[in-house]
Amino acid sequence: MFEAVDQLVAEHAELEQRMADPAVHSDPAMAKKVGQRYAELSAVVRAYRDWQQSTEDLEAARELEMADEVAALEERIPALSARLEHLLVPRDPADTKDVLLEIKGGEGGEESALFAGDLQRMYARFAEQQGWKTEILDSTESALGGFKSVTMAVKGKASAEPGESPYARLKFEGGVHRVQRVPVTESQGRIHTSAAGVLVLPEVEDVDVEIHDNDLRIDVYRSSGPGGQSVNTTDSAVRITHVPTGVVASCQNEKSQLQNREQAMRILRSRLFDAAQAAADAEASDVRKSQIRTVDRSERVRTYNFPENRLSDHRTGFKAYNLDQVMNGALGDVIGSLVEADLTDRLERIGE
Repeated sequence: MFEAVDQLVAEHAELEQRMADPAVHSDPAMAKKVGQRYAELSAVVRAYRDWQQSTEDLEAARELEMADEVAALEERIPALSARLEHLLVPRDPADTKDVLLEIKGGEGGEESALFAGDLQRMYARFAEQQGWKTEILDSTESALGGFKSVTMAVKGKASAEPGESPYARLKFEGGVHRVQRVPVTESQGRIHTSAAGVLVLPEVEDVDVEIHDNDLRIDVYRSSGPGGQSVNTTDSAVRITHVPTGVVASCQNEKSQLQNREQAMRILRSRLFDAAQAAADAEASDVRKSQIRTVDRSERVRTYNFPENRLSDHRTGFKAYNLDQVMNGALGDVIGSLVEADLTDRLERIGE
């Protein structure tokens, strides 16, 4: 059982030697790649050694007729075996990456924009609880302080175990999120339904996607605030179009045109990478099918019912009655249900 792990143990030892090589650390991109793979294999190696040691201990306990020890190990080993099996399941290659979250208001006007703002704060608080860093790359605010659209980068820890990086945890958040509550704009106290759309993109480096300068059209314009009024007297906002694909990214948050261009390029790289992955990788496209890119209430993935303090995920059937805590970042259980459902599906595919 788990004979194939021996190759991973050997690769882990080789990576450990490479991490001690100063030449690797002189190349930040290479150092990050080696570090991520080492962290991924470290979890596998630890799980394998725990399982291996416990199996050997069980054999010894049986030989010595240590009944209590045998019973304890027989109860422990299946859990160790299941963890190792889970770690060995083939993963989405993007699972090691950081994330760009794009949140847009949809049906519901101002209330939808306010809910988009609530979602952005929910993800920011969840990220903070994980020890991740967040950064607003671009946003268009509404008159009441919500977001017509907002793009937020989420950066994880340098060395995360498999399944613990931002993209691995947040990729199933993509889709239409529906809210049911009494809007602040409602004077009669009636419950309204509106929606906001979330798109999750892995953040990629220059080495992950090739972009030629000749393929870019760059337009500059003046930043605008709530209601469309100009908030800057210079043309600092930047819109970049990748002409061959028509993919567009823009940024107006920074005061410097150069900074806005850099932020827009980060967004553009991720959108191009996502489009290429969706076209080339059938398994990855299965994940992306759940990320509804149009904000249509009929294509919802989750409902937030404020009067009943209830959250319902329509893909897994998960329900929670602590919506107030969820909106404050307590997303662990609902995300866990989605990750577990995906893992079960992957295990079933291996068995086919």
